Amino acid sequence: MTARVEALTDADIARCVELEHELFAGDDPWTAPAFQSELAGLHTHYFAARDEDGKLLGYAGIALLGTADDPESEVHTIAVDPAEHRSGTGTALLLAMLDEADRHGGPVFLEVRTDNEPAIELYRKYGFEVLGVRKRYYQPSGADAYTMCRPAATLDGHPAAHAEEGNLAT
Repeated sequence: MTARVEALTDADIARCVELEHELFAGDDPWTAPAFQSELAGLHTHYFAARDEDGKLLGYAGIALLGTADDPESEVHTIAVDPAEHRSGTGTALLLAMLDEADRHGGPVFLEVRTDNEPAIELYRKYGFEVLGVRKRYYQPSGADAYTMCRPAATLDGHPAAHAEEGNLAT
């Protein structure tokens, strides 16, 4: 089953905070005020992945940055309920963010824990490459992060790795 992807709302914040504590307990999980601030941001776009009953399966957010002449985007977060790992939910969320980034233009950047192989594999599948390592990026755990980048979309509006997949964000 492919998750339905739509806008994340204030009504989702409590569930997002629960997932943050489950998924990122050792790395300063986001609080409700942090989510409220992100949702209110002028340059941020947040997505919810839901099952057919409307249950929140995951969430993701991207910031559209830079100028009209030099745009770029930055993935702020992507999180999926552990019961939904390897279900395609993370892919649906990532593709929703990449579609938004492609409309904005420019490269897309993100950080990911160096030990999060499933996420790294997903990002590589969609054109991201490691640019470098940020030592002790995640706190308080002290885990390292890769900085990854996906180049700007091609002339047809899609990066080569993304074009053949189509948009799973329905």
